[in-house]
Amino acid sequence: MPRAAASGTPSSSRTAPLAWLRERGMGASILVAGISSAFGAVLLSATGYIAALMRADPYIGDSGTLAVVLAIMSVILVGVAVYVASIVTANTFATVVAGRTRRIALMRLIGASARSQRSEIARQGLVVGVIGAALGLVAGTLLSWAGVLLAEAALAVEGVEYAVVQPVLIIPAVVVALTTWAAAWAGSRRVLTVTPLQALGGSVEASHDAFTGRRGRNGVAITLFAIGGVLLAAGIALGLLTPLGVIVAFFGGIFSFTGLTLGATLVMPPVLRLVGKAFGRSATARLAAENALRYPERSSRMAIGVVMGVTLVTMFAVALETVKAVFAASADGPLPEDMTTLMDTFAAIMMGLVAVSAAIAAVGLVNLLTIGVVQRRRELGLLRALGVSTGQVRRMVLLEAAHITIAATATGLVLGIAYGWAGAQSLLGAVPMPPSFSAPTLVAPAVPWLPVAIIVVATAVLTLVAAVVPTRLATRVVPVEALAD
Repeated sequence: MPRAAASGTPSSSRTAPLAWLRERGMGASILVAGISSAFGAVLLSATGYIAALMRADPYIGDSGTLAVVLAIMSVILVGVAVYVASIVTANTFATVVAGRTRRIALMRLIGASARSQRSEIARQGLVVGVIGAALGLVAGTLLSWAGVLLAEAALAVEGVEYAVVQPVLIIPAVVVALTTWAAAWAGSRRVLTVTPLQALGGSVEASHDAFTGRRGRNGVAITLFAIGGVLLAAGIALGLLTPLGVIVAFFGGIFSFTGLTLGATLVMPPVLRLVGKAFGRSATARLAAENALRYPERSSRMAIGVVMGVTLVTMFAVALETVKAVFAASADGPLPEDMTTLMDTFAAIMMGLVAVSAAIAAVGLVNLLTIGVVQRRRELGLLRALGVSTGQVRRMVLLEAAHITIAATATGLVLGIAYGWAGAQSLLGAVPMPPSFSAPTLVAPAVPWLPVAIIVVATAVLTLVAAVVPTRLATRVVPVEALAD
Protein backbone atom coordinates (compact mmCIF):
# COMPACT_ATOMS: atom_id res chain seq x y z
CA MET A 1 0.00 0.00 0.00
CA PRO A 2 2.68 2.60 0.81
CA ARG A 3 4.41 1.82 -2.49
CA ALA A 4 1.17 2.23 -4.39
CA ALA A 5 0.50 5.53 -2.72
CA ALA A 6 3.95 6.82 -3.56
CA SER A 7 3.60 5.92 -7.20
CA GLY A 8 0.44 8.00 -7.63
CA THR A 9 -2.08 5.28 -8.52
CA PRO A 10 -5.77 6.10 -8.89
CA SER A 11 -6.45 4.89 -5.36
CA SER A 12 -3.86 7.26 -3.96
CA SER A 13 -5.32 10.15 -5.92
CA ARG A 14 -8.69 9.49 -4.30
CA THR A 15 -7.23 9.50 -0.79
CA ALA A 16 -4.89 12.43 -1.43
CA PRO A 17 -6.51 14.73 -4.02
CA LEU A 18 -3.96 17.50 -3.33
CA ALA A 19 -0.90 15.26 -3.52
CA TRP A 20 0.22 17.17 -6.62
CA LEU A 21 1.03 20.13 -4.36
CA ARG A 22 4.16 18.22 -3.31
CA GLU A 23 5.58 18.49 -6.83
CA ARG A 24 8.71 20.58 -7.12
CA GLY A 25 7.83 24.15 -7.89
CA MET A 26 4.31 24.13 -6.44
CA GLY A 27 5.42 25.23 -2.97
CA ALA A 28 7.47 28.05 -4.42
CA SER A 29 4.54 29.02 -6.66
CA ILE A 30 2.36 29.32 -3.58
CA LEU A 31 5.09 31.40 -1.93
CA VAL A 32 5.30 33.72 -4.94
CA ALA A 33 1.52 34.16 -4.96
CA GLY A 34 1.58 34.77 -1.20
CA ILE A 35 4.31 37.39 -1.40
CA SER A 36 2.53 39.11 -4.28
CA SER A 37 -0.78 39.19 -2.39
CA ALA A 38 0.90 40.44 0.80
CA PHE A 39 2.76 43.06 -1.23
CA GLY A 40 -0.52 44.41 -2.58
CA ALA A 41 -2.16 44.47 0.84
CA VAL A 42 0.78 46.25 2.49
CA LEU A 43 1.03 48.70 -0.39
CA LEU A 44 -2.64 49.63 -0.13
CA SER A 45 -2.39 50.01 3.64
CA ALA A 46 0.77 52.14 3.42
CA THR A 47 -0.63 54.56 0.87
CA GLY A 48 -3.93 54.74 2.78
CA TYR A 49 -2.15 55.55 6.02
CA ILE A 50 0.00 58.22 4.34
CA ALA A 51 -3.18 59.76 2.95
CA ALA A 52 -4.67 59.77 6.46
CA LEU A 53 -1.53 61.46 7.82
CA MET A 54 -1.72 64.17 5.19
CA ARG A 55 -5.43 64.75 5.79
CA ALA A 56 -4.71 65.20 9.50
CA ASP A 57 -2.15 67.92 8.79
CA PRO A 58 -3.88 71.34 8.74
CA TYR A 59 -1.54 72.72 6.08
CA ILE A 60 -1.02 69.74 3.77
CA GLY A 61 -4.62 68.57 4.15
CA ASP A 62 -5.87 71.77 2.48
CA SER A 63 -3.56 71.37 -0.49
CA GLY A 64 -5.65 70.30 -3.46
CA THR A 65 -2.58 69.64 -5.62
CA LEU A 66 -0.93 67.34 -3.09
CA ALA A 67 -4.21 65.50 -2.57
CA VAL A 68 -4.48 64.84 -6.30
CA VAL A 69 -0.83 63.79 -6.48
CA LEU A 70 -1.25 61.35 -3.58
CA ALA A 71 -4.42 59.87 -5.06
CA ILE A 72 -2.72 59.37 -8.40
CA MET A 73 0.33 57.80 -6.75
CA SER A 74 -1.90 55.44 -4.76
CA VAL A 75 -3.59 54.21 -7.93
CA ILE A 76 -0.22 53.82 -9.66
CA LEU A 77 1.30 51.87 -6.74
CA VAL A 78 -1.68 49.52 -6.64
CA GLY A 79 -1.39 49.06 -10.39
CA VAL A 80 2.31 48.24 -10.03
CA ALA A 81 1.54 45.67 -7.33
CA VAL A 82 -1.04 43.97 -9.53
CA TYR A 83 1.35 44.00 -12.49
CA VAL A 84 4.17 42.45 -10.46
CA ALA A 85 1.87 39.69 -9.26
CA SER A 86 0.62 39.01 -12.79
CA ILE A 87 3.98 38.55 -14.48
CA VAL A 88 5.77 36.65 -11.70
CA THR A 89 2.99 34.15 -11.05
CA ALA A 90 2.37 33.63 -14.76
CA ASN A 91 6.03 32.88 -15.49
CA THR A 92 6.40 30.57 -12.51
CA PHE A 93 3.38 28.41 -13.24
CA ALA A 94 4.08 28.34 -16.97
CA THR A 95 7.46 26.76 -16.22
CA VAL A 96 5.88 24.20 -13.90
CA VAL A 97 3.39 23.24 -16.62
CA ALA A 98 6.16 22.94 -19.22
CA GLY A 99 7.90 20.38 -17.03
CA ARG A 100 4.83 18.14 -16.87
CA THR A 101 4.46 17.48 -20.58
CA ARG A 102 5.56 13.86 -20.26
CA ARG A 103 2.80 12.97 -17.82
CA ILE A 104 0.26 14.90 -19.88
CA ALA A 105 1.36 13.03 -23.01
CA LEU A 106 0.99 9.66 -21.26
CA MET A 107 -2.54 10.64 -20.16
CA ARG A 108 -3.34 11.55 -23.75
CA LEU A 109 -2.07 8.18 -24.91
CA ILE A 110 -4.45 6.29 -22.61
CA GLY A 111 -7.48 8.27 -23.71
CA ALA A 112 -7.61 11.53 -21.75
CA SER A 113 -8.83 14.48 -23.80
CA ALA A 114 -6.96 17.74 -24.26
CA ARG A 115 -9.86 19.62 -22.69
CA SER A 116 -9.80 17.50 -19.54
CA GLN A 117 -6.04 17.98 -19.17
CA ARG A 118 -6.33 21.74 -19.57
CA SER A 119 -9.18 21.82 -17.06
CA GLU A 120 -7.10 19.86 -14.55
CA ILE A 121 -4.15 22.23 -14.92
CA ALA A 122 -6.45 25.24 -14.60
CA ARG A 123 -7.99 23.86 -11.42
CA GLN A 124 -4.55 23.25 -9.94
CA GLY A 125 -3.50 26.78 -10.85
CA LEU A 126 -6.60 28.15 -9.17
CA VAL A 127 -5.91 26.11 -6.01
CA VAL A 128 -2.30 27.33 -5.90
CA GLY A 129 -3.44 30.91 -6.44
CA VAL A 130 -6.19 30.77 -3.81
CA ILE A 131 -3.91 29.21 -1.17
CA GLY A 132 -1.09 31.67 -1.81
CA ALA A 133 -3.40 34.68 -2.07
CA ALA A 134 -5.21 33.80 1.16
CA LEU A 135 -1.97 33.32 3.08
CA GLY A 136 -0.59 36.53 1.62
CA LEU A 137 -3.74 38.46 2.52
CA VAL A 138 -3.51 37.36 6.15
CA ALA A 139 0.23 38.06 6.34
CA GLY A 140 -0.12 41.42 4.59
CA THR A 141 -2.92 42.52 6.91
CA LEU A 142 -0.92 41.56 10.00
CA LEU A 143 2.17 43.36 8.69
CA SER A 144 0.09 46.43 7.91
CA TRP A 145 -1.43 46.43 11.38
CA ALA A 146 2.02 46.17 12.99
CA GLY A 147 3.35 48.90 10.70
CA VAL A 148 0.54 51.29 11.60
CA LEU A 149 1.14 50.70 15.32
CA LEU A 150 4.86 51.31 14.86
CA ALA A 151 4.23 54.47 12.84
CA GLU A 152 1.83 55.83 15.46
CA ALA A 153 4.38 55.22 18.20
CA ALA A 154 7.26 56.71 16.22
CA LEU A 155 5.49 59.75 14.76
CA ALA A 156 3.25 60.53 17.75
CA VAL A 157 0.71 62.17 15.46
CA GLU A 158 -2.74 62.84 16.93
CA GLY A 159 -6.06 62.89 15.11
CA VAL A 160 -5.18 60.20 12.54
CA GLU A 161 -7.95 57.68 12.09
CA TYR A 162 -7.17 54.71 9.87
CA ALA A 163 -8.67 51.20 9.89
CA VAL A 164 -6.24 48.56 8.66
CA VAL A 165 -8.87 45.89 7.89
CA GLN A 166 -10.70 47.13 4.81
CA PRO A 167 -12.53 45.36 1.97
CA VAL A 168 -10.15 46.92 -0.57
CA LEU A 169 -7.34 44.65 0.67
CA ILE A 170 -9.10 41.70 -0.95
CA ILE A 171 -8.48 43.14 -4.43
CA PRO A 172 -4.78 42.10 -4.71
CA ALA A 173 -5.59 38.61 -3.37
CA VAL A 174 -8.38 38.10 -5.90
CA VAL A 175 -6.20 39.37 -8.74
CA VAL A 176 -3.32 37.05 -7.75
CA ALA A 177 -5.63 34.02 -7.56
CA LEU A 178 -7.24 34.77 -10.93
CA THR A 179 -3.86 35.52 -12.51
CA THR A 180 -2.43 32.18 -11.38
CA TRP A 181 -5.48 30.39 -12.76
CA ALA A 182 -5.18 32.24 -16.07
CA ALA A 183 -1.44 31.50 -16.24
CA ALA A 184 -2.08 27.79 -15.75
CA TRP A 185 -4.70 27.78 -18.50
CA ALA A 186 -2.56 29.79 -20.91
CA GLY A 187 0.54 27.73 -20.19
CA SER A 188 -1.27 24.47 -20.90
CA ARG A 189 -2.28 25.56 -24.39
CA ARG A 190 1.22 25.30 -25.85
CA VAL A 191 2.04 22.12 -23.96
CA LEU A 192 -1.01 20.29 -25.28
CA THR A 193 -0.14 21.12 -28.87
CA VAL A 194 2.94 18.90 -28.53
CA THR A 195 2.40 15.38 -29.84
CA PRO A 196 2.70 12.55 -27.29
CA LEU A 197 5.82 11.14 -29.00
CA GLN A 198 7.55 14.51 -28.79
CA ALA A 199 6.68 14.91 -25.12
CA LEU A 200 7.72 11.44 -23.97
CA GLY A 201 11.28 12.63 -23.43
CA GLY A 202 10.39 15.13 -20.73
CA SER A 203 9.75 18.84 -20.67
CA VAL A 204 9.21 20.64 -23.94
CA GLU A 205 10.66 24.11 -24.42
CA ALA A 206 10.33 25.90 -27.72
CA SER A 207 13.56 26.50 -29.61
CA HIS A 208 15.01 29.86 -30.62
CA ASP A 209 13.95 29.39 -34.24
CA ALA A 210 10.38 28.63 -33.16
CA PHE A 211 10.14 31.90 -31.27
CA THR A 212 11.77 34.05 -33.94
CA GLY A 213 9.25 32.58 -36.36
CA ARG A 214 6.24 33.69 -34.33
CA ARG A 215 5.57 36.82 -36.33
CA GLY A 216 2.16 37.42 -34.77
CA ARG A 217 3.44 37.49 -31.20
CA ASN A 218 6.56 39.42 -32.14
CA GLY A 219 4.47 41.97 -34.04
CA VAL A 220 2.18 42.48 -31.05
CA ALA A 221 5.21 42.92 -28.78
CA ILE A 222 6.79 45.54 -31.04
CA THR A 223 3.46 47.35 -31.43
CA LEU A 224 2.84 47.47 -27.67
CA PHE A 225 6.38 48.71 -27.04
CA ALA A 226 6.00 51.45 -29.67
CA ILE A 227 2.60 52.53 -28.27
CA GLY A 228 4.11 52.60 -24.79
CA GLY A 229 6.97 54.80 -25.96
CA VAL A 230 4.57 57.26 -27.58
CA LEU A 231 2.40 57.38 -24.43
CA LEU A 232 5.46 57.98 -22.23
CA ALA A 233 6.52 60.90 -24.40
CA ALA A 234 2.96 62.25 -24.42
CA GLY A 235 2.75 61.91 -20.64
CA ILE A 236 5.96 63.90 -20.16
CA ALA A 237 4.69 66.64 -22.51
CA LEU A 238 1.27 66.73 -20.81
CA GLY A 239 2.98 66.77 -17.42
CA LEU A 240 4.30 70.23 -18.21
CA LEU A 241 0.67 71.41 -18.12
CA THR A 242 -1.03 69.23 -15.48
CA PRO A 243 -0.13 66.44 -13.01
CA LEU A 244 -2.65 64.23 -14.86
CA GLY A 245 0.12 63.62 -17.39
CA VAL A 246 1.40 60.88 -15.10
CA ILE A 247 -1.71 58.81 -15.89
CA VAL A 248 -0.78 58.81 -19.58
CA ALA A 249 2.83 58.02 -18.69
CA PHE A 250 1.66 55.19 -16.40
CA PHE A 251 -0.18 53.47 -19.22
CA GLY A 252 2.84 54.12 -21.42
CA GLY A 253 4.98 52.23 -18.93
CA ILE A 254 2.46 49.36 -18.77
CA PHE A 255 2.24 49.06 -22.55
CA SER A 256 5.99 49.30 -23.14
CA PHE A 257 6.92 46.83 -20.39
CA THR A 258 4.21 44.42 -21.54
CA GLY A 259 5.66 44.64 -25.05
CA LEU A 260 9.10 43.94 -23.63
CA THR A 261 7.74 40.96 -21.69
CA LEU A 262 6.04 39.48 -24.76
CA GLY A 263 9.17 40.07 -26.83
CA ALA A 264 11.58 38.91 -24.11
CA THR A 265 12.33 35.76 -26.09
CA LEU A 266 13.81 37.99 -28.78
CA VAL A 267 15.51 40.57 -26.56
CA MET A 268 16.91 38.67 -23.58
CA PRO A 269 18.80 35.74 -25.22
CA PRO A 270 21.14 38.02 -27.26
CA VAL A 271 21.75 40.12 -24.15
CA LEU A 272 22.48 36.97 -22.15
CA ARG A 273 24.86 35.77 -24.84
CA LEU A 274 26.64 39.12 -24.89
CA VAL A 275 27.07 38.94 -21.13
CA GLY A 276 28.30 35.37 -21.49
CA LYS A 277 31.27 36.50 -23.56
CA ALA A 278 32.60 38.30 -20.50
CA PHE A 279 33.00 34.94 -18.74
CA GLY A 280 35.56 33.63 -21.20
CA ARG A 281 35.63 30.87 -23.81
CA SER A 282 35.86 27.84 -21.54
CA ALA A 283 33.60 24.86 -22.20
CA THR A 284 31.39 25.54 -19.18
CA ALA A 285 31.07 29.25 -19.99
CA ARG A 286 30.11 28.51 -23.58
CA LEU A 287 27.57 25.88 -22.52
CA ALA A 288 25.99 28.30 -20.05
CA ALA A 289 25.77 31.06 -22.69
CA GLU A 290 24.38 28.78 -25.40
CA ASN A 291 21.67 27.39 -23.11
CA ALA A 292 20.03 30.83 -23.06
CA LEU A 293 19.91 30.90 -26.86
CA ARG A 294 18.70 27.30 -27.25
CA TYR A 295 15.83 27.73 -24.78
CA PRO A 296 14.82 31.41 -24.93
CA GLU A 297 11.45 30.82 -23.27
CA ARG A 298 12.99 29.34 -20.12
CA SER A 299 15.80 31.88 -19.83
CA SER A 300 13.46 34.79 -20.55
CA ARG A 301 11.06 33.67 -17.81
CA MET A 302 13.95 33.67 -15.36
CA ALA A 303 15.32 37.02 -16.52
CA ILE A 304 12.09 39.00 -16.80
CA GLY A 305 11.25 38.61 -13.10
CA VAL A 306 14.65 40.03 -12.12
CA VAL A 307 14.27 42.78 -14.74
CA MET A 308 10.95 43.74 -13.21
CA GLY A 309 12.30 43.79 -9.65
CA VAL A 310 15.34 45.89 -10.57
CA THR A 311 13.21 48.19 -12.74
CA LEU A 312 10.77 48.89 -9.92
CA VAL A 313 13.42 49.62 -7.29
CA THR A 314 15.46 51.77 -9.69
CA MET A 315 12.33 53.53 -10.95
CA PHE A 316 11.28 54.70 -7.51
CA ALA A 317 14.83 55.71 -6.54
CA VAL A 318 15.28 57.76 -9.72
CA ALA A 319 11.73 59.17 -9.52
CA LEU A 320 12.21 60.45 -5.97
CA GLU A 321 15.62 61.92 -6.79
CA THR A 322 14.20 63.55 -9.92
CA VAL A 323 11.34 65.00 -7.85
CA LYS A 324 13.94 66.86 -5.80
CA ALA A 325 15.57 68.12 -8.98
CA VAL A 326 12.22 69.28 -10.41
CA PHE A 327 11.29 71.11 -7.21
CA ALA A 328 14.74 72.70 -6.95
CA ALA A 329 14.58 73.87 -10.57
CA SER A 330 11.06 75.25 -10.09
CA ALA A 331 12.09 77.05 -6.89
CA ASP A 332 15.30 78.27 -8.57
CA GLY A 333 17.31 77.20 -5.55
CA PRO A 334 17.90 74.43 -2.99
CA LEU A 335 14.92 72.96 -1.18
CA PRO A 336 14.25 73.74 2.50
CA GLU A 337 15.80 71.25 4.89
CA ASP A 338 12.47 70.21 6.42
CA MET A 339 11.01 69.47 2.99
CA THR A 340 14.06 67.45 2.03
CA THR A 341 13.74 65.43 5.24
CA LEU A 342 10.06 64.78 4.54
CA MET A 343 10.80 63.63 1.01
CA ASP A 344 13.65 61.38 2.19
CA THR A 345 11.33 59.79 4.75
CA PHE A 346 8.70 59.21 2.10
CA ALA A 347 11.41 57.80 -0.18
CA ALA A 348 12.52 55.34 2.51
CA ILE A 349 8.93 54.12 2.97
CA MET A 350 8.37 53.68 -0.76
CA MET A 351 11.74 52.00 -1.32
CA GLY A 352 10.98 49.59 1.50
CA LEU A 353 7.69 48.71 -0.17
CA VAL A 354 9.02 48.23 -3.68
CA ALA A 355 11.97 46.21 -2.32
CA VAL A 356 9.42 43.45 -1.74
CA SER A 357 9.30 43.08 -5.51
CA ALA A 358 12.98 42.15 -5.40
CA ALA A 359 12.11 39.37 -2.95
CA ILE A 360 9.40 38.17 -5.34
CA ALA A 361 11.94 38.14 -8.17
CA ALA A 362 14.45 36.25 -6.01
CA VAL A 363 11.95 33.54 -5.12
CA GLY A 364 10.92 33.27 -8.76
CA LEU A 365 14.52 32.99 -9.94
CA VAL A 366 15.39 30.27 -7.41
CA ASN A 367 12.22 28.38 -8.29
CA LEU A 368 12.73 28.57 -12.05
CA LEU A 369 16.42 27.65 -11.85
CA THR A 370 15.59 24.65 -9.66
CA ILE A 371 12.79 23.45 -11.93
CA GLY A 372 15.06 23.96 -14.93
CA VAL A 373 17.71 21.67 -13.44
CA VAL A 374 15.11 19.02 -12.64
CA GLN A 375 13.73 19.19 -16.18
CA ARG A 376 17.25 18.85 -17.64
CA ARG A 377 18.28 15.67 -15.82
CA ARG A 378 18.83 13.81 -19.08
CA GLU A 379 20.94 16.64 -20.49
CA LEU A 380 23.05 16.86 -17.33
CA GLY A 381 23.36 13.07 -17.21
CA LEU A 382 24.60 13.05 -20.80
CA LEU A 383 27.18 15.73 -20.00
CA ARG A 384 28.39 13.72 -17.02
CA ALA A 385 28.57 10.58 -19.18
CA LEU A 386 30.69 12.48 -21.72
CA GLY A 387 33.23 13.33 -19.04
CA VAL A 388 32.07 16.68 -17.64
CA SER A 389 33.11 16.79 -14.00
CA THR A 390 30.96 17.68 -11.01
CA GLY A 391 32.84 20.96 -10.61
CA GLN A 392 32.23 21.89 -14.24
CA VAL A 393 28.49 21.19 -13.90
CA ARG A 394 28.40 23.34 -10.77
CA ARG A 395 30.20 26.19 -12.55
CA MET A 396 27.87 25.91 -15.54
CA VAL A 397 24.74 26.31 -13.41
CA LEU A 398 26.33 29.18 -11.46
CA LEU A 399 27.31 30.92 -14.69
CA GLU A 400 23.78 30.54 -16.02
CA ALA A 401 22.45 32.26 -12.91
CA ALA A 402 25.12 34.95 -13.26
CA HIS A 403 24.25 35.54 -16.93
CA ILE A 404 20.59 35.97 -16.08
CA THR A 405 21.06 38.30 -13.12
CA ILE A 406 23.71 40.49 -14.76
CA ALA A 407 21.77 40.88 -18.02
CA ALA A 408 18.53 41.44 -16.14
CA THR A 409 20.15 44.00 -13.83
CA ALA A 410 21.58 46.00 -16.72
CA THR A 411 18.24 45.96 -18.54
CA GLY A 412 16.35 46.84 -15.37
CA LEU A 413 18.65 49.76 -14.56
CA VAL A 414 18.11 51.29 -18.01
CA LEU A 415 14.35 50.81 -17.85
CA GLY A 416 14.16 52.02 -14.25
CA ILE A 417 15.99 55.25 -15.01
CA ALA A 418 13.74 55.92 -18.00
CA TYR A 419 10.48 55.08 -16.18
CA GLY A 420 11.47 56.91 -13.00
CA TRP A 421 12.36 60.09 -14.83
CA ALA A 422 9.20 59.94 -16.94
CA GLY A 423 7.03 59.37 -13.86
CA ALA A 424 8.48 62.27 -11.86
CA GLN A 425 8.53 64.63 -14.79
CA SER A 426 4.97 63.87 -15.91
CA LEU A 427 3.66 64.16 -12.33
CA LEU A 428 5.36 67.36 -11.13
CA GLY A 429 6.57 69.20 -14.21
CA ALA A 430 3.64 71.63 -13.93
CA VAL A 431 3.74 72.13 -10.13
CA PRO A 432 5.20 75.57 -9.23
CA MET A 433 7.39 75.92 -6.13
CA PRO A 434 8.07 79.12 -4.17
CA PRO A 435 9.76 81.50 -4.31
CA SER A 436 10.47 81.39 -8.02
CA PHE A 437 7.33 79.52 -9.32
CA SER A 438 9.13 78.83 -12.60
CA ALA A 439 6.89 75.95 -13.74
CA PRO A 440 6.66 74.30 -16.24
CA THR A 441 9.95 72.63 -15.41
CA LEU A 442 11.90 70.06 -17.45
CA VAL A 443 15.03 68.49 -15.94
CA ALA A 444 17.41 65.67 -16.82
CA PRO A 445 17.11 62.30 -15.01
CA ALA A 446 18.61 62.42 -11.52
CA VAL A 447 20.29 59.11 -10.67
CA PRO A 448 21.01 58.34 -6.99
CA TRP A 449 24.21 56.34 -7.24
CA LEU A 450 24.10 54.82 -3.75
CA PRO A 451 20.82 52.94 -4.36
CA VAL A 452 22.14 51.86 -7.75
CA ALA A 453 25.27 50.45 -6.11
CA ILE A 454 23.11 48.66 -3.54
CA ILE A 455 21.04 47.14 -6.36
CA VAL A 456 24.18 45.83 -8.07
CA VAL A 457 25.52 44.31 -4.84
CA ALA A 458 22.13 42.81 -4.02
CA THR A 459 22.03 41.26 -7.49
CA ALA A 460 25.40 39.61 -6.92
CA VAL A 461 24.13 38.16 -3.64
CA LEU A 462 20.96 37.03 -5.41
CA THR A 463 23.06 35.14 -7.95
CA LEU A 464 24.84 33.17 -5.25
CA VAL A 465 21.67 32.46 -3.28
CA ALA A 466 19.65 31.50 -6.34
CA ALA A 467 22.32 29.05 -7.51
CA VAL A 468 22.68 27.12 -4.23
CA VAL A 469 19.78 24.70 -4.62
CA PRO A 470 20.08 24.19 -8.40
CA THR A 471 23.83 23.49 -8.23
CA ARG A 472 23.27 21.00 -5.42
CA LEU A 473 20.64 19.18 -7.49
CA ALA A 474 22.78 19.31 -10.64
CA THR A 475 25.83 17.77 -8.96
CA ARG A 476 23.71 14.91 -7.57
CA VAL A 477 22.61 13.75 -11.01
CA VAL A 478 23.75 10.15 -11.64
CA PRO A 479 24.49 9.70 -15.38
CA VAL A 480 23.05 6.19 -15.70
CA GLU A 481 19.86 6.99 -13.81
CA ALA A 482 19.33 10.28 -15.66
CA LEU A 483 19.77 8.67 -19.09
CA ALA A 484 17.37 5.86 -18.13
CA ASP A 485 14.52 8.32 -17.39
